[in-house]
Amino acid sequence: MADLDPRLTPARPDLAARHLEGRVVAERFVDGTPARIVEGLAPLRRAPRPDAGLDTEALFGERLTVYDEDDEGWAWVQLARDGYVGWIPSSTYLKGEGARPTHKVAALRTFLYPGPSIKLPPLGWASLGAGVAVVRETEANGRRFAVTSEGRAIVANHLVPVDALERDPVAVAERFLGTPYLWGGRSSLGLDCSGLVQTALEACGVAAPRDADQQETALGEPVDLDPRAWRRGDLMFWPGHVALVRDETTFLHANGFMMAVGIERIDEGLARIEASGSPLRAVKRVALPA
Repeated sequence: MADLDPRLTPARPDLAARHLEGRVVAERFVDGTPARIVEGLAPLRRAPRPDAGLDTEALFGERLTVYDEDDEGWAWVQLARDGYVGWIPSSTYLKGEGARPTHKVAALRTFLYPGPSIKLPPLGWASLGAGVAVVRETEANGRRFAVTSEGRAIVANHLVPVDALERDPVAVAERFLGTPYLWGGRSSLGLDCSGLVQTALEACGVAAPRDADQQETALGEPVDLDPRAWRRGDLMFWPGHVALVRDETTFLHANGFMMAVGIERIDEGLARIEASGSPLRAVKRVALPA
């Protein structure tokens, strides 16, 4: 397994995904069961405990494969979006493919109502980028609602077709300004640096890995480290951190210094981070789909 990233490899000494048979050693191999997230957010932890480290999060509507379930309400899974492997609460998903998403949330956050009225108590919520299967639209009190395959109503103008693409990842990231920093987070309630970049790029049609080191390896083409060569949307990489160039003088990132998504001057931010022992390592330019 030396060549396999454990973050992306559903393999343990006692159990592994069947497609890894012959590549890893495990007591047994299983096919796994498809499932989908039905809560606004599902924490993916590195161990089946609520106090275990948060590695990432799965959004409402996200697909996953369930490989194991324990008796304490935890499941060992792999996310379809970025391949991340870990433990999530069994209460956050339903088994089965279900209806495929037709739309995605374009607002920072939206609510799922039991019927087409904003006066009804919401049954849940979904963050930007979450996928929903819309079966029809309806109008009530002059407001359009999309009704999902589960019978939930969502304000229609909070959604766009699932294949609709944004054109500026920085503009997407700017919607999260002020959102609290959360290690492992990737929703409008809290997110980390790579979660912000992954979300912004995905909205523009670029599938990005989850963590900063993976993004540095997989995304874009190198750009000179001279700030005069940078363009809006370029990715700035330090060891364990990533940010987006905003313009010729500023960059934007989710960071533990501000404990929020914020904007910094390039000169000041580079000096501050380098003074902490992490000089800028790379700048990458990602081509967006035509």
